Order: sequence, then structure tokens, then C-alpha cells
Amino acid sequence: MMQITEIFRSIQGESTYAGLPCIFVRLTGCNLRCAWCDTAYAFYGGIRMSIDDVLERIHELSGGASCASDGPAPQLRRGEILLVELTGGEPLLQPDAIGLAQRLTAEKYTVLVETSGERFVGILPREVVKIVDVKCPDSGEGGTFLLDNLEVIDSKDEIKFVIGSRHDYEFARDFSARHELAGRVRQVLFSPVFPDPNGSWRGLDARLLAEWILADRLPVRLGLQLHKFIWHPSTRGV
Repeated sequence: MMQITEIFRSIQGESTYAGLPCIFVRLTGCNLRCAWCDTAYAFYGGIRMSIDDVLERIHELSGGASCASDGPAPQLRRGEILLVELTGGEPLLQPDAIGLAQRLTAEKYTVLVETSGERFVGILPREVVKIVDVKCPDSGEGGTFLLDNLEVIDSKDEIKFVIGSRHDYEFARDFSARHELAGRVRQVLFSPVFPDPNGSWRGLDARLLAEWILADRLPVRLGLQLHKFIWHPSTRGV
């Protein structure tokens, strides 16, 4: 069983998959407390769901046929959404997230797992696209990245830095160079902290971050949270 905060259909807002229709499964619970966290509502609560229950809801939202846990994978039809992201909170705190990822990949979904980088991602199925954060100093959780993750990520995976200041930027720039991240993963993402609409944190001007990237000629992608431009930044379920 898993503790689930929400399952919804939206536009993928981050990563190199940004802009694509996607089904999101947000698992409850996180062991980190980043200063700029925009999903603190997922720390507690949620409802208990089995893997089969979660799959049934994904099939409904994606437009696909459901299938029993011991049955064949459903035949995919035109118009289905075949992109699913497991996120949180921290999805890797819940062991059944691994089983869910295995079932989804067996059904030919493209599966993204967004994780803090503090948990070992090598337990995930090889087919899963791992989007792994490296926490910057101003998050309050700097130094939590598990370096063993660098040995199991590959050319389909992505590393993300959420950057709130020049200090964070220099950390991300130097970490990327020291560990040669551009040669390890599909994409290195530098994303500015989006300002909190309630004023809890200031955020970083995306133009300023873009200028720093250009000045240093970094082989990274500037990442913006598209869903926060499409909907109000505090809107849930998008």
C-alpha cells in the first residue's frame, strides 16, 4: 500500500519533458524541509491506495484500458497519455513506488521519477527516467545528495538544481563541472526558485539566472516551471 496525496492529469511543467500531457502521482511524505518547498501540503495526510488502485486511476486519466495485476498489459489506443510522473514529497520513501514503476514500465508507459537525490535511485527499474535533484545551499538541505547516485544514472536521466541566489548558482556550476554531469546525463537543469505568492520566499529572477549561464557558457538547460505560468502558482492538482 502507498500513501497518496493526489493523482491528476496536467501539462508537464519541468524537465526536458516540459509541455507534454502527463499523469502525476504525488506520494505523501518527505524527509527533507527545503526553504522554498512549494508542495508542503504533501508532507502529511493523503489516502491509502494499493498499486492496483493507483493503476486504475492512471488508466482512467490517461484514456487507457485497465488491466488486472496478473493480466496482460492493455493495448494502447490513439489519444492515450503515455507519460506518468511519480513525485512527492519524496516517492522513494515508499517501497511500493518501485512496484508501481515496474508495473507502469511493463504497460509501456514512459515513467519519470522526481526525487530529492538523498535516496539511492539505483533501486528503480532501469527503464525509469530519473530526475534527480542536487540540493543547493540556500535550500537549507545542501549536502544531502547521495554521491552513489552518480554511478547509476545514465544518458536518459536528468540532474536538476533549484537555484535561489548567486551562491546557489556558483555551487551548481562548480558541482556540475567537478562531476562532469553534462557527460553523464541527458540534461543538466538549472531552475530558478519561483517566488512564493504568499511572500514566504523571494525567488530568483529567471533573466538573471539566464545571464549567468550565458556568461559562463554552461552546457545546461534553463528550466522554468511552466504550470506556474499557466495557472496561479499556488494552484494544486495542475
